[in-house]
Amino acid sequence: MKTIRCFCLVLAALLAPFLLALYAQGTETAATKSKYLLYIGTYTEKKSKGIYAYRFDPVTGQSNSLGLAAESVNPSFLAIEPSRRFLYAVNEISRYEGRSSGGVSAFAIDPGTGKLTLLNEVPSGGAGPCHIAVDKTGRYVLVANYDGGSLAVFPILKDGRLGEASAFVRHSGASINPQRQEGPHAHSIYPSPDNRLAISADLGLDEVLVYRFDAEKGTLAPNNPLFAKVNPGAGPRHFAFHTSGKFGYVINELQSTVSVFSYEPASGALHMLQTISTLPKDFEGESAAAEVQVHPSGKFLYGSNRGHDSIALFTINSRKGTLTPNGYALTLGKTPRNFAVDPTGSYLFAANQDSDSIVQFRIDPNTGRLTPTGQVLEVPSPVCVIFVPIE
Repeated sequence: MKTIRCFCLVLAALLAPFLLALYAQGTETAATKSKYLLYIGTYTEKKSKGIYAYRFDPVTGQSNSLGLAAESVNPSFLAIEPSRRFLYAVNEISRYEGRSSGGVSAFAIDPGTGKLTLLNEVPSGGAGPCHIAVDKTGRYVLVANYDGGSLAVFPILKDGRLGEASAFVRHSGASINPQRQEGPHAHSIYPSPDNRLAISADLGLDEVLVYRFDAEKGTLAPNNPLFAKVNPGAGPRHFAFHTSGKFGYVINELQSTVSVFSYEPASGALHMLQTISTLPKDFEGESAAAEVQVHPSGKFLYGSNRGHDSIALFTINSRKGTLTPNGYALTLGKTPRNFAVDPTGSYLFAANQDSDSIVQFRIDPNTGRLTPTGQVLEVPSPVCVIFVPIE
């Protein structure tokens, strides 16, 4: 019996390197299969014709162009529903079929080619729709209309088409900047992590509004409390939840700042903790903040500056949610209106609207710092970047 035990131990020792190699090979194979379609929403006033697609491999970091995925007018912001079969885009225009409204388009995704097939279009309910999201159940599309100062919700039908609006809310009021805040300008809308609430940043009101969202009926109702204020004249634009669900971050376009809030999921209350600049202290030019995102690790926050043309990096205090500046990366282009961190947290893609380029950066997992990879995607007037996992 002792001899058999010794033999087994020797055999295990001899086989260990081989078994580890097989395990590593299996892990690498699984990682290699985690590929993505990369869709880019654009403005079509100049050279763009609509939505463009790439195939992205996070293992190699390579993106291969699939060309024009679908023709569409000003499909500036995009959203994907959970089954990954359909893509939705706002058409950021001021007139739709003779009325003061923009449009919302529904597309079916071909995972093999990346091509998009238009299913239908509906009016957005207000002029200049500029942001779109899909609720966590995949049953509703939520839209923010900038010029119209309003929000709308649309049911997703079984075939992916959009039905008539199930909810419509118009904001009212103004703030201190007479040129930009003469009235409400709903700039974004996001479902909460538990899908019970919808958060909307309104640039014209200097408010982050909270609505109760009914995922059965697709309705919005004022929460209590209804809103949280940012600094007068700040101009809140986009919002990001921390991965813990305990904090929220609002990037303020007009003052180039990020406001940090604690978040109470049960009540929906937001409490201001900090406001911090997205710009270097010695910067003296004009700049406007645009996008904000939390890294999947929850350790870093990124914000884009149009004018300084950079991505600001902050380290997040995991206990307090507050931010510490940790440097800047120039986007190597003009007007980074939007950017996206890939789902693996390895890369950041900065969309430079006025230089027709999307510049790829590698993310240091320990510091969050950005290093250009040398890969630049040529896309006319890019606005929004999103990832769709494929088999």
